[in-house]
Amino acid sequence: MTAIQLTRDEMPKAWYNILPDLPEPLPNPQDPSGEALKKMQRYGIKECLRQEFSTENYVSIPEEIQDLYEQVGRPRVLVRAERLERALKLPPEIRMYYKGEFLSPTGSHKVNTALAQAYYAAKEGKERLATETGAGQWGTALTFGAMLNGLDARVYWVRSVYDWKPERKALMQLMGAEVLASPSNRTKVGRELLEKNPNHKGSLGIAISEGIEDALTDEKSAYSLGSVLNHVLMHQTVIGLETKKQFEKVDEYPDYVISCLGGGSNFGGFALPFAGDVLKGKAPKKVKFIAAQSEAAPNLSKGKYEYDFADHAEITPQLKMLTLGHQKEMVPIKGDGLRYHAAAPIISFLKEKCRMIESIAYPANEKYVFERAKFFIQSEGVFPAPESSYSVACAIDQALECKNEWEKGNYTWEERVIAFNVSGHGLLDTGGFSEVLGEKINSRVYLEDLLKTLAPTPLK
Repeated sequence: MTAIQLTRDEMPKAWYNILPDLPEPLPNPQDPSGEALKKMQRYGIKECLRQEFSTENYVSIPEEIQDLYEQVGRPRVLVRAERLERALKLPPEIRMYYKGEFLSPTGSHKVNTALAQAYYAAKEGKERLATETGAGQWGTALTFGAMLNGLDARVYWVRSVYDWKPERKALMQLMGAEVLASPSNRTKVGRELLEKNPNHKGSLGIAISEGIEDALTDEKSAYSLGSVLNHVLMHQTVIGLETKKQFEKVDEYPDYVISCLGGGSNFGGFALPFAGDVLKGKAPKKVKFIAAQSEAAPNLSKGKYEYDFADHAEITPQLKMLTLGHQKEMVPIKGDGLRYHAAAPIISFLKEKCRMIESIAYPANEKYVFERAKFFIQSEGVFPAPESSYSVACAIDQALECKNEWEKGNYTWEERVIAFNVSGHGLLDTGGFSEVLGEKINSRVYLEDLLKTLAPTPLK
């Protein structure tokens, strides 16, 4: 069986909340003055804030959101990557599976929380959502969610990406969003940054500050964040919950759970249900969780585990995270959704306190990652987003490492099952691939020749 499907009846009816399963409580947000939390109550969505601190192990998904999930293609397929296995010349003992989160109307996993947040905002009487976006996937998803729930949307988009993705901007505008390059002249923090540097490339932290400041000026508006916070990762667990059920159907369980990580929403959504099994002693085997990142923002490997702001302008409460510093300047990359200064508190806790997560940071020029993405495209026929290309590259690296162990006889295992999340498609990102790969993108590179150039980068 290549494609493992679920029915509507098998779709998760509740999101998984890992907080009750942690060995100790997750550190609370820090706000000595009390002002940041007061502001959060003003710009936040009340139900989402309630879920942020929920002690329920499972939070019911309203039937209206389940209907929206079905409309956007949930449950999503889990694919046995047999063509990729053949192209990599893997033995039968090494098997690869990928989750098809790219099969959504906006092209990524981001709709899973966008639809939920927009639904709750509409129920609370809000008329408009303000947000940030890095790669553009979250801005597109929230615009889509707002549209389906009768809300307006305003998106502050990191300028370095805004400038090279006109098609994605057009898609957001087509769905009714106002899209602004960040830093912008619309907010105080944006104007101050542009005054210092009119050509400022922006960052996700800056765009978050602008979105929050915007929402604070209008009581009918709410701010929505696309990653980092507990409730966002919880909404995304529909990915991992479905994947677990799909593996049950073929009597498999992954040895490797892999995805890319910027703030942590797609990695968390994919990995947390499996991490919960490990924490509760229910995992049938030892599982290796690997987060694929960019050297432009290696928050998991080089960040400090300390309290920090989630945004540039210090509007948010401080969260205990692995962080590079909320005003850290980071070079732009094509996978800009990974260019965030900190990892979600839950992910940071699992890495720092539970020692459950490994990470790898790939070169910021992205050639290494995109060459592996091209190999995946030519074998599986799936075009991953720049961010998802990191997940693909890491999965290929781990498969090659297992293959090397197998060929040399240096292994103690009987089989290896590698699961990775393709969290978005790259159909609106072709310009970035062309720029990074240059002439290589214009020629058909036969898999046999490309395989000779692939050698795994070790975990750091």
